[in-house]
Amino acid sequence: MSLQIKILPPSNGSQRVTLTGRLDTHSYEDLDVALAPLLQRQLQSLVLDLAGLEYISSAGIRSIFKARKALGGHGGKVLLVNPQAQIQKVLDVVKAVPMHEIFVSTAEADAYLDAMQRKVLRGDQDEDE
Repeated sequence: MSLQIKILPPSNGSQRVTLTGRLDTHSYEDLDVALAPLLQRQLQSLVLDLAGLEYISSAGIRSIFKARKALGGHGGKVLLVNPQAQIQKVLDVVKAVPMHEIFVSTAEADAYLDAMQRKVLRGDQDEDE
């Protein structure tokens, strides 16, 4: 499944965007293009609704960080809401340890994130953490 991006009407300095499908090396550029005009506004917050997001790779994480950096320049925030369990696990890992300190390549990072998300979807325990 590819990535579907739905930009909802802005409200009081906030913009909501829903993401459905996979945010990976094949779709992150679509998100970057869709968010570019929003990031040029003086938004107080960009809310990314992840309820329909099934998978995220390091490329997708970079797109989110790029948006955070763009809005952070003028005090805006990117808020992530409704992540599925496997997406939340990736976000927790990325917060805990910067990816550039863990992996020697993007391919290695993506392989790790893929395996971790599959493990969460199967309901495996976090024995290796």
